[in-house]
Amino acid sequence: MMDELELLKKDWQKKEEDLPKLSYNELHTMIWKKSSSIVKWIMIISILEFILPHLLYFLPQAQNQMAVYDSVGLRYWVIGLTIIQYTVVAYFIFEFYKRYKEISVLDNAKNLMDNIIKTRKTVKYYVIFSLSLIFITMVSFAFGIYLTSDLTALAEAFGYDEFMEMEPEKLKKLLIGVYLAMALIMPLIIGAIYFLLYGLLLRKLKKNHKELKRLEV
Repeated sequence: MMDELELLKKDWQKKEEDLPKLSYNELHTMIWKKSSSIVKWIMIISILEFILPHLLYFLPQAQNQMAVYDSVGLRYWVIGLTIIQYTVVAYFIFEFYKRYKEISVLDNAKNLMDNIIKTRKTVKYYVIFSLSLIFITMVSFAFGIYLTSDLTALAEAFGYDEFMEMEPEKLKKLLIGVYLAMALIMPLIIGAIYFLLYGLLLRKLKKNHKELKRLEV
């Protein structure tokens, strides 16, 4: 039995010796390519995430949305939030582009690790900003509805006959409840989508970071 075990051990060691071994530079290049591809996809997803929802504005239902903002006195507040959103999202997309360009094959392991850490932090800040903006927007609508006195204009802006037939106070309470519920539910739903999209890519970057640290030992 012992002889058989020894023979198996020697055979396994021989197989290990026959396997091709990658050099430090080859491993570094492999990790760099994987990291570069991941950061590129993060940048692409963030751009698509910004562009695709805005295509909804071409729908007739979305074109009436500004009437809802006007009815609760939030036109300029929404315009201000939109300007902030465009500015901050453009900044994050630029940061993702910078991270993508910085990850160069000529980088040493330390620089590559630093870029991976920066990218992961940038994605986390981007997600926090996006979810916070959704929450602030929904709460703002609820607050605007609470302050408005022209509920008829509000009901007309939504365009539902059922709203027109409701008592003003009941309509106000209903809409405030809806928007407060959306302030809690929408960030959770969008956060789950972010977790699936960005979380998967971030875990891959984290794995690459660990592999680079192992190379440096």
